[in-house]
Amino acid sequence: MTIFSVRHVTDYRYMRPVEFGEHRLMFRPRDSFDQTLLSSHLQVDPLPDYVRWIHDVFGNCVALIGFAEASRELRFETTIRLDHTPNVAIDLQINGAALTYPFAYDPEEALDLQWTVHRHYPDPGDEVGKWARQFVRIGQPTETGHLLMTMCYAIREGFTYARRSAHGTQAPVETLQLRRGTCRDFALLMMEAARSLGLAARFVTGYIYVPDRDGSTTLGGGSTHAWCQIYLPGAGWVEFDPTNGIVGNRDLIRVGVARDPKQAIPLWGSYDGGPSDFSDMSVQVNVTTDDRSARLDE
Repeated sequence: MTIFSVRHVTDYRYMRPVEFGEHRLMFRPRDSFDQTLLSSHLQVDPLPDYVRWIHDVFGNCVALIGFAEASRELRFETTIRLDHTPNVAIDLQINGAALTYPFAYDPEEALDLQWTVHRHYPDPGDEVGKWARQFVRIGQPTETGHLLMTMCYAIREGFTYARRSAHGTQAPVETLQLRRGTCRDFALLMMEAARSLGLAARFVTGYIYVPDRDGSTTLGGGSTHAWCQIYLPGAGWVEFDPTNGIVGNRDLIRVGVARDPKQAIPLWGSYDGGPSDFSDMSVQVNVTTDDRSARLDE
């Protein structure tokens, strides 16, 4: 059991006072057996006209924020504290029929999983599918857990993590060809690779705890993070972080899940003005533990 604290600050600055449209903010973690939200706080400047909470179609908690006044700066500061229990579901009971690949989902589950099994991105030459099938043994049984862990580690070892300023997520074929991308790109590549094998996959957005950000080999810290989940009968939705080669939820703080990355953007909104009115933005994320805080005070 670990107590994590997350402070996330996003600051937009403009050349002149601008008016803002409604913003959607996804920062409140999903309560579950492996993570329990202890507290959360949202501070917005300028003072919002309203803050309204909803659950989206995936059950994620989303804050809708409206503004009545113009401003040259828009700042969101969120803080959360949660109880986190490491869990490697793939080591638990997977249904016997699903221990080896291929397997079929139960018809009742398959009905609800169909859109997470369906491939979402064009792949005319089936490049992603061919890449995924190299992890399936020929002429002998393929252990499902081994297949997915090997795929996850292959992305970690064979691709280069690279931040980029462009918005959005690369198409999986592009990530495969470039062998380079962000955590969102790697998560989507593994999702589409798993889907090409008939497995249900979904996108996860959240945070990662980096024990030592300076000099750490763990990538993706200091900002929001992304990974994926694969549905395995008996084990449920299992976490795979191909950016860091993590299987299970170790150091991962789950905030939102979605069928596609476009549906799980941590913060988005609009302002009334032209591109030249925007000056710059900054993002700061700090993920700490109570134990680490105590060591720093010594």
